[in-house]
Parts: sequence; C-alpha cells; structure tokens
Amino acid sequence: DNKFHTEDLNELLMDDEAFGFIIMDGNGSLYGTVQGSNREVLHKFSVDLPKKHGRGGQSALRFARLRLEKRHNYVRKVAEMATQLFVPDGQKPNVQGIVLAGSADFKSELMRSDLFDQRLAKIVVKMVDVSYGGLNGFNQAIELSADSLSQVKLMKEKKLLQKYMDEISQDTGKYCFMVDDTLKALDLGAVEDLIVWDNLDIQRYVLRNSSTGEERVVHLNPSQEQDAANFKDENGVELDIGEKEPMVEWMANNYKNFGCNLEFVTDRSSEGTQFVKGFGGIGGILRWKVDFAELNSFEEAALLDDGDDDDDEEVDDYGFDDGDYGF
Repeated sequence: DNKFHTEDLNELLMDDEAFGFIIMDGNGSLYGTVQGSNREVLHKFSVDLPKKHGRGGQSALRFARLRLEKRHNYVRKVAEMATQLFVPDGQKPNVQGIVLAGSADFKSELMRSDLFDQRLAKIVVKMVDVSYGGLNGFNQAIELSADSLSQVKLMKEKKLLQKYMDEISQDTGKYCFMVDDTLKALDLGAVEDLIVWDNLDIQRYVLRNSSTGEERVVHLNPSQEQDAANFKDENGVELDIGEKEPMVEWMANNYKNFGCNLEFVTDRSSEGTQFVKGFGGIGGILRWKVDFAELNSFEEAALLDDGDDDDDEEVDDYGFDDGDYGF
C-alpha cells in the first residue's frame, strides 16, 4: 500500500503539505513526494556507471576521464529531471521542501552542482544517508527526515499565526475568531484563510424536530454536549439527532465551498497555544472588514421581526433564514 506510519509526520503534516524526495546512488535515481501519510513515486531510472579501474598507464587516465564524464552526465540528468518534476510550470516549486538522500557522495555532488535548479536548492531541508537505493531508500529517507519536515511545517504555521495576530493587534477588522463569528464570515464569503486547530474538540450536530421536520445546526463542545437543553428547541421540544460529525472533518470536506484556504495548525508553538486558548482554536484572516457586532444586531432585529410575523419561512433582508447560516 502507499501508506507509511511515522507518527511525527501523521501528526504534523497536513494534506496540503507536499515534500519532494530525490534518492540517488550509483545504480539510479528515484523521485517521490510525501503528502500527509501518503507517498508517491513520481519517476525512477537506472544508470550504468563504470566502476573504478584497477590498471595504470594511459588507459587508466582515459578510463578516469570517461568515468568522470559519465558521472557528470548522470548528475545533469538527475538535476534536469528534478526541475521537470518539482518545477513543472517553470515558475515556482510545487513542493514545500526537498530531501536529498542516497549513498556515496552523489547527493552532495548534486547539491554543489550548478546544474541543480537554484529554486530547488533553496528549499532543500535535509540531506540524509540511506543504505539502499530505490523504494527502500525512499522509505528510509522518509523516516530519517521526519523531524526536519515537522520543523518546516511548524515554521510555516508560526508565520501564518503571526500574520493573524498582527491583524488583531492592529485592529484591522479583517479577522474572526470563535465558532459563531467564523461561520458567519464563511457564509459571507469573507474568509481568505481559515485557520483551525487540528485537535478542535467540537461536534457539528444537525438536529431535527420530528413533528415539523424543521432542522437546525448546532456546534457543541464536550461540556455543552452534556447539557440536554442544547438538544431542545425554544419551546422545550426534544430534537432528534439527524447527523453528528467532528467540526474538523466537516471543515476539511466543505471549506472549498466558501472560496477560502484551509490551514490546520497545532498547539506546539507559542502562537499555536495562544490561538487555541485565547481564540477558541478556530478563526480566519478576512478579505475585507466585517463588523460582527453590527451583523449580530441586524440578526437580532430580524429574529424579532420574524417573531412578529406569521410566516416563519421568511428570509430576512440579509439573506439569513431565521439565523441559520447553513452550517
């Protein structure tokens, strides 16, 4: 199967984090990617390099030149193929980082070579010695580079959260936090970057009134799940549970519908801890300023209007159906 089980990677690398691997030795090269817990072999080829010559004299010199020439051509081919696979659009790498692995000195030779694309050289995060070439070498390189790949992920995470904190400290209004405001911002299409703690312990429930067929969506943390009142309507009628799903999973499956990027973060950095403890572990960087206090007052007024109106199905002026945002 194409799964491997390295816990550090499974915990820290999200599905959008792809890393490129180049495994090279005297028998050939393999190119692969690792994304989350999935690994993929992109390409591999064999090479037949001359062994070191034992005889002396002029033939030995000619042989040495031939050997160096073939080795140089091999490094050239490895470098050119790396550019084709990891910079396919000719603009920027399609991976977050590169791991060079192999036996002997081939990987170091590639790294030093002017033939190696500088756009890739800049994102080499680790060089590792492996005992094998090919697929076995690929698997070994994944295990040996897990810590380095985790650090790359963590640095990207810290940078994103610092950008988020800057929006808050500068009071730009282009941010949201906590479940309710984040869902409202998503519904408005205002979220550019949706940020979610990967261990967010909130369940999404679809509750249904068996008599009227009316449905509502609620998001509950573990303590709220213990309160029976959260499973009743405003008249005290007990509601049936139609669906239950972790909010993290629902976000992962639906974020594209709201035209935003989804970034999962951990609490392993100081920024991550602050995001979880201070902002509820969910929030976003917005495309434009949203005044949530004003939005909430509009909704409250709309709900009061609905209460005076016999038609409960009426949609208010702001496009919200009785305070339900469709989540």
